[in-house]
Amino acid sequence: MARYFIDVAYMGAKYNGFQVQDTGLSIQGEIDKALSTLARTTIQTTGSSRTDAGVHAKQNFLHFDFEGELNPQLTYKMNALLPRDIVVNNFFKVDDEAHSRFAATSRAYEYTLFTYKDPFFQDRGYYFPYKVDIDLLQAAATILMQHTNFETFSKRNTQVHTFNCTILHSYWEQNDQHLKYYVKGNRFLRGMVRGLVGTMLRVGRGRLTLEQFEEVILSRDCSNADFAVPPQGLCLMEVAYPADLVMEKVF
Repeated sequence: MARYFIDVAYMGAKYNGFQVQDTGLSIQGEIDKALSTLARTTIQTTGSSRTDAGVHAKQNFLHFDFEGELNPQLTYKMNALLPRDIVVNNFFKVDDEAHSRFAATSRAYEYTLFTYKDPFFQDRGYYFPYKVDIDLLQAAATILMQHTNFETFSKRNTQVHTFNCTILHSYWEQNDQHLKYYVKGNRFLRGMVRGLVGTMLRVGRGRLTLEQFEEVILSRDCSNADFAVPPQGLCLMEVAYPADLVMEKVF
């Protein structure tokens, strides 16, 4: 029995989230179905990150165990079976104990807002035609790196052992049409990135001072955060693994 990682990307607009569920379409469900069809046996994958309904990913990983040889055309055949909004990029053979979720050392997300109405971008960003102070946004993003407890930005009923996260990078970028927030950390809580973005936008619009923003962080009360930004602006950009994790490309 060998273990494999799958590198995938997807547009999450029409899915109820990444994780397999009984109530509707999921990214993982479509991948498991295609993989099981081609392997001619039931395969259940494990995902590295559970993106919410409507959230996209340029890179996410899953792992599965399989006895026997993988078809050398498996990548092509998977992409032929999968919907057009899900793509398999690569298969990797890994150590039998490697876990796509627990072995990950960091994850990076990007949240995109577009400031001019654009029908071709409406499923990949949040239309936000309001003036914001980019300097205040940057200051708020920097403040986040000085904290480790992010209970304020975790949605209720999240079953975790700790609310501590290490933020490695946190910054905003702006051009003529787009405003983007980039954040990289060792782990993220449920709803955390959207909570960060929504609350920082209050700072950028002058509705919260930087001092009040820090008070919101320290309150450890999610009712003080703003989770109202929509999912289509959020994209999982990268999942990183330690250098000593050998990922041997299969095809």
